[in-house]
Amino acid sequence: MKNIRRLRELVVGLTVLAQRHGRDEAAMLREGGPLLTALIAQDDWLPDAFAAPHHAHHQEYLLHCDPLGRFSVTSFVLAPGQKTPVHDHTVWCLIGVLRGSEHIDEYRHEGAGAPMQKTGEHVCRAGDIEVASPDLGDIHVVSNPHHLQPAVSIQLFGADIGGIMRRTFSVASGDARALVSGYANQLLPNLWDRALEAHG
Repeated sequence: MKNIRRLRELVVGLTVLAQRHGRDEAAMLREGGPLLTALIAQDDWLPDAFAAPHHAHHQEYLLHCDPLGRFSVTSFVLAPGQKTPVHDHTVWCLIGVLRGSEHIDEYRHEGAGAPMQKTGEHVCRAGDIEVASPDLGDIHVVSNPHHLQPAVSIQLFGADIGGIMRRTFSVASGDARALVSGYANQLLPNLWDRALEAHG
């Protein structure tokens, strides 16, 4: 059995922060970052079903959603060589790379009919944390630069990210298309069964 208590501790910590700070984006990013850093420091807890790549497109698996919609936790999987469309999030986001690495190209939207403006690029490797938000910039493309190894990141969002309206963009024209991403999984990991821990 995976050491799922690590994920449970993150969920409990984020719930406390959400109770304390509500929708305060800066506070959630500031205090949520260390919780995510602690989680991705160990790679012994994510169930295999939530790290499985798909040959045709990226996978986003829900790990936990706050019942009040204040935050969600996902695992995001890119097969070797895969990349996302240009997309936004509309809420604060913390991305922690658990396995492999992610290449991130950042963009600014100049409006429909105007090409997207690339504002930067960088690589996040295992253990690194990426921050995005509408205030800081949250439009990007994420790709897996490796040709043999999937990339897996753990992502925290300031909403139920699979259920909110977001956008993808054409780089050439800036035209936006509505996106509600949903999730790849039908079942959630069981964070609350402590029986195996008690016997461990």
